[in-house]
Amino acid sequence: MEDQFAKALRQTAALMDTKLDQLLPVNKGLERDLHEAMRYAVLAGGKRLRAFLVIQSADLFDVSRDYSVRVAAALEILHTYSLIHDDLPCMDDDDLRRGLPTVHKKFDETLAVLAGDALQALAFEILAHPETHPSGSVRASLVHRLALASGGHGMVGGQTMDIYADPEEISLSTITRLQQLKTGALIQYSCEAGAILGHAAPAQITALKAYAHDLGLAFQIADDILDAEGESDEMGKATRKDADAGKATFVSLMGLEKAKIHAKMLADQAISHLSLFNSNADLLRDAAIFTVERKK
Repeated sequence: MEDQFAKALRQTAALMDTKLDQLLPVNKGLERDLHEAMRYAVLAGGKRLRAFLVIQSADLFDVSRDYSVRVAAALEILHTYSLIHDDLPCMDDDDLRRGLPTVHKKFDETLAVLAGDALQALAFEILAHPETHPSGSVRASLVHRLALASGGHGMVGGQTMDIYADPEEISLSTITRLQQLKTGALIQYSCEAGAILGHAAPAQITALKAYAHDLGLAFQIADDILDAEGESDEMGKATRKDADAGKATFVSLMGLEKAKIHAKMLADQAISHLSLFNSNADLLRDAAIFTVERKK
């Protein structure tokens, strides 16, 4: 029988597919190839974990789903832009994403770059729209925090470190900071966005940020473990690329077993930060467990 978390995550994915289909441009006019590439990438599926975290964090403060679903959709759109660019030959050079050809393989490199650019702009357009929240200050805060999380001091900064750092010079503390930026920054934004929407108290914001910080690191360590142990057909993307390329990962620096122990410790630590929300945060607790137990 499907458990409560699996059901909630599946429902979130279905909700996202509907909302994203509404928000993405339709394939017509001279830009139709661009729009087709955007839709191809965004509607290709995925766990929608970041969207789930936005919605569940906002639910803690009884925020209308009309608002949180739009923010979740904007975040999924921005996350997809990052995946399109991450897969490009000049970056990680991947041919497969979510079990399908990557955008530059399905279309071409130019269209992949342009689709990523357009999706990034669309994410901020959605956040800034009055339908996302009636308060201009809330919308401005959502835009501001996502810009920080996704830019040079966040995701893009981490990606830069990942590409240009010398693997022999990367320590455990360095890769922790790298992944806090590359992967963790958007996960932290997921929870922070719910707090912004809900006008959360300072203690509540601190708790959610701490939860998301530990969750983000646990998620990346689990990714490294799956890259080392998983199979491409199950993962929907290439595996063992980091090892083949000689890149430093949590697994290469800690060893497989220690990495598993550390991921579990971080997940437990993330859960401990949610104590002030009582049973209202049970699905967020389940998300931490899922993060380290997932198979893809």
